Formats: sequence, structure tokens, C-alpha cells
Amino acid sequence: MKKFGFLSFGHHAPPGRQGMTAREALQDTVELARQADAIGVNGAYVRVHHFAPQFASPIALLGAMASATKHIEVGTGVVDMRYTNPLQLAEDVAALDLLSDGRLAFGVSRGSPEPADRGWRAFGYESEAANGSDLARAHFQRFISALRGDPMALAASLEEQYPQMYPPASPLSVMPHSEDAARRVWWGAGTFASAEQAARDGVNLMSSTLISEADGRSLGELQAEQIQHYRKAWAAAGHDWEPRVSVSRSIFPIVDEDTERLFGLLDTEEQIGQIERGVYTTFGKTYAAEADQLIEELGNDPAIQAADTLMLTVPNQAGVDVCMQILRGFAEHVAPALGWEPANAAS
Repeated sequence: MKKFGFLSFGHHAPPGRQGMTAREALQDTVELARQADAIGVNGAYVRVHHFAPQFASPIALLGAMASATKHIEVGTGVVDMRYTNPLQLAEDVAALDLLSDGRLAFGVSRGSPEPADRGWRAFGYESEAANGSDLARAHFQRFISALRGDPMALAASLEEQYPQMYPPASPLSVMPHSEDAARRVWWGAGTFASAEQAARDGVNLMSSTLISEADGRSLGELQAEQIQHYRKAWAAAGHDWEPRVSVSRSIFPIVDEDTERLFGLLDTEEQIGQIERGVYTTFGKTYAAEADQLIEELGNDPAIQAADTLMLTVPNQAGVDVCMQILRGFAEHVAPALGWEPANAAS
């Protein structure tokens, strides 16, 4: 592990109910990114869900975070491709990559179960598969192709063009184009097979606090094998650059009486359950312990050792101060022993 960042789901109260508002959740996340940037945290990532009181359309939020920071990379973990217009997303991601000077880690995936019944239909998209996997795949392929600069349309006749810019029928790519933006795309893989597909597609690997594999081994052991599958498939595909790999964990460092009071009862064990019917999933534990214990446990996690980036899920409803206690505690007492390289080390 060389880098670590925070992952926020952006939970807020639905309209008309008590609790953190959507405005507060968005503004707090920008402020959390700003403060995290100041202590060298490497990444600020947000989860995307639809028809739920969480973050939904992330581009504006990522742009605000990028403009408020200097070193930290901003990104998603992950965007549900079933709900996206792939060419619009390619334009947005390229613009964001240019504006942030390449400080982007844009995670996408098929998506997980959502509150709505095939909610992507309300966005104007149809699928054959009940879970929309075919739709997500088609959208992803068109998105990554557009982001890489492949032609997506043909120029009209000169009489129809305004302004007249191109020879008729010449191939056109979406703009703006950011040359390396496609290398900052990650696939959120939940299985061994999806990790292998991400490698063949030539994108980075993002693994979560769960994996849709269950054979009695720990989450770390399963994810370490997933990473092995990914790297083997990457080598076989013959890509000419080195990809990145991230994993996520729920970690609450206890470093004083205040963090003992806040986090002391949060420690849990790993579990096996189901998110989608018939698919057994290994869910990671919540770590709430003193620094020495965290260093030992995380240092023995083979997936953390195999990945270059660790994402810490944060309880955004608790506010910026509490989330910064988590990040500061990890940065000061745990991360250096795991090989952390602060984002602001060269400044």
C-alpha cells in the first residue's frame, strides 16, 4: 500500500425528513477533501447510487473537490454504467481530467442492486438481462472507446454543417479529449471473472469491502486471488503500461479517549451473505482498534499488501470533524508503517 484515501457514500436525509441535507453532504465532502489534502491523503472518492438519498451525479462534486485541492486525486467508487450516457460521460470525464491536471481516478462498474425496479429505464435505457449487465457492458465499451478518442460519428455534408469544419463523412471523436484519461478509469470488480475482464479491457482494478465469492477464506485472501487473476490477465493482454489496484476497508483508528468513545464499539467480524439472490458474498469486517493492532492486522491482509491504494470508507453523516479524526489517526499512527507515501510529500 502506497496510497490511501477516503470513500464516501454521501448519505443524507430524504426530502422532508430530519437529518443531514443533500446540500450539507455535498459541501461537507468538498471540505473533507480540502482538509484531507492538507495532511497528504492521496484520494477523495465518492460512491454513486440512484433513487436513493446518496450521491448520484458525481461530476459537479468532483470538479468542486478538484478546485478546492492541490494534490489529492478525486474519483468515484463507482459509477453505475447502466444509468449513464456513455458519450456524455466521456466528455465530462475528459473535461474533469483536464481541469484537475490528471488528478482523477474514475471508477465504473455494472452497478449493484438499487431501490428502483430497473431504474435505468427511467433514464431512457433498456436491457435484456434482468440485472442490466448487458446494458452496462455496452455503455462501458462505448464510454471507454470514446474516452480513448475513437470516432463516434461522421461529419455531415458541407451544406448541413455549422460551422463548416470537416470534410463530409470524416470520422469525428467527442471533445474535449484528454490523452491519458482512459488510463485513469477503474473497473469496480466484484468477482474473479470481472477482474479478468477489467484486465482485458485495459483499465485499473477497484475492489470493495466485499466480494461475490465465498469459500470460507477471508476477504483479504479472496481479494488477493482476485488481484492475481487480474494481473495474470493483464500480462496476457499485453498492455504497455502498469495499472493500479485498490481495495476498500472500514477502519477506525483508536488513538485517544475521544476516538475510543466514538469508535470503541464498532469492531465487527467478516460475514457471508447475499446482496443479489443466489450469489453468496464475503463481507469485510469493521476494524476499530489501537494503532499497533491495526498495523498488525492490515499488514497481514494479503489484498492490502497486493494493492497500491487503500480506500477508507467514512461515515459522512458524522460530519467533517469525525471523518478527519479517522483520516488523521490513520495518517499519523497507521499508514506510515504500511508503506504510505503522502500525496504532498514533494511539495
